[in-house]
Amino acid sequence: MEKILHNTDNLNHLIGCTLTYGHFSSIHPGHIRYLNYAKKKGNLLVVALLGDKDFNQNQYQFKQEERAKSLEMIQIINNIVCLKNNEIKKLVEIIKPSFLILGTEYKNSTNQEINEAIKIQCESNRGVEFHAGDINYASTELLNNSEFDLVNQRKIQFLSACKKQNISKENILESINEWKDKNILVIGDAILDQYTACEPLGISAEAPVVVVKELDVKKFIGGAAIVASHISALGCKCNFLSVVGNDLNGEIMRKYLSKYNIDEDLIKDGSRPTTFKKRYLVENQKLFRVSKLDDRPVSEKIENQLIHKIEKLAPTSNCIVISDFVYGVITKKIIRRVIDISQKYSIPIIGDIQCSSQIGSLMKFSNFSLLCPNEREARIALQDNHSGIEIISNKLIKQLNINGLIMKLGADGFISYEKSERGKIIRQAFPALTPNPLDVAGAGDSLISTMAVGLACKHKLVLTSSIGCCMASLSVSNMGNIPIQQDVLIKYLNKLFE
Repeated sequence: MEKILHNTDNLNHLIGCTLTYGHFSSIHPGHIRYLNYAKKKGNLLVVALLGDKDFNQNQYQFKQEERAKSLEMIQIINNIVCLKNNEIKKLVEIIKPSFLILGTEYKNSTNQEINEAIKIQCESNRGVEFHAGDINYASTELLNNSEFDLVNQRKIQFLSACKKQNISKENILESINEWKDKNILVIGDAILDQYTACEPLGISAEAPVVVVKELDVKKFIGGAAIVASHISALGCKCNFLSVVGNDLNGEIMRKYLSKYNIDEDLIKDGSRPTTFKKRYLVENQKLFRVSKLDDRPVSEKIENQLIHKIEKLAPTSNCIVISDFVYGVITKKIIRRVIDISQKYSIPIIGDIQCSSQIGSLMKFSNFSLLCPNEREARIALQDNHSGIEIISNKLIKQLNINGLIMKLGADGFISYEKSERGKIIRQAFPALTPNPLDVAGAGDSLISTMAVGLACKHKLVLTSSIGCCMASLSVSNMGNIPIQQDVLIKYLNKLFE
């Protein structure tokens, strides 16, 4: 039986279904959550797909037939009814759905057609719900699929996204060739990570404490330092500004940065330690983390030193990266000065904040060129734990007056949003290509590094996003933060496009 239905005159076989509704311009994990929730309401899931009459060129880029074909690939959907315009009321009258599930954005809608459809449902004692889809920050896919199958599915999703956006392997390789002449300034918290591999011995007889035997210790650079290292490894010139303590870990940090050919300017602050995080592992499983840090804002003296160095280095940079782990380096005054310099010299700025275990907010990053938050950080910033991802993303773009957004969704990959000069928003979801990562700690850092390089070259965000998707996959395949070299990235891309 045909899945996509264009004629609304003979739909008796859909009576009693669960009906959903929307435009579905670019299918992303938010839509999947919504559809999965609707599917739980009944066996027959139907999507009413908006037509093109009220097509908004500033928001949407794909025609109805293209959108229907994308929905057709989602297995849980039984039928897609292509509406000529917005005749949802007529469809509800014909198929009498047991449930009408609408996105939360329609809860207080002024659209008469939608309100009349809701009224018909209520008067007939049939269900109406407003739902954005269950919010999950972890994935259960490996419980129901083999890793081999998931890898193939993600590859197909990636290639499909590239095809939809007219991105070829040749486009990607051509853009990579332009990276070598760019100069990028990275400012943020320098972190030294230590991974301690252990052998489990059992439980202590004196107390319920896990006993392990230390086997090996290895150090990696993290935080803004690994962002700078990725940028350098990808072939760009990189200047790195940060603050370290007057201690051994600060010297170790300098040696690593020198090894990775980074022009560092690390200001010593004797009143605080170099941020140091120790992770203990048994095989590939992390047991716990111990952090040695001081998260107070740097002193006014250090702050002024940083600003002086920014004023010296920024004007010759093609892009500025603010990598804020909320450990005191990135102050409001520094952000204001970076924005002033950016506007004066027309330099793009990327902002990234890590506040999983710290207190911080995205809202201080207004007027940036690009932000790269994860879903939790975005919801905390907007104090919104109920709206769908699309609403959250659009709120951030509007409220912070930014041109681009990478919404990171953990195991579900990320969604790339770019606002053109004419106000049109290009959006595209990219999957997490590695479904069973070895270490997720550096995925976001590798992604923001790639986005910075692309922004420095003035490449389209969606093109750079496809490369960032591959960088994140390579990053999580290693234990600890290791800079991804350009030749390794190219080799991975060639294999992916085979």
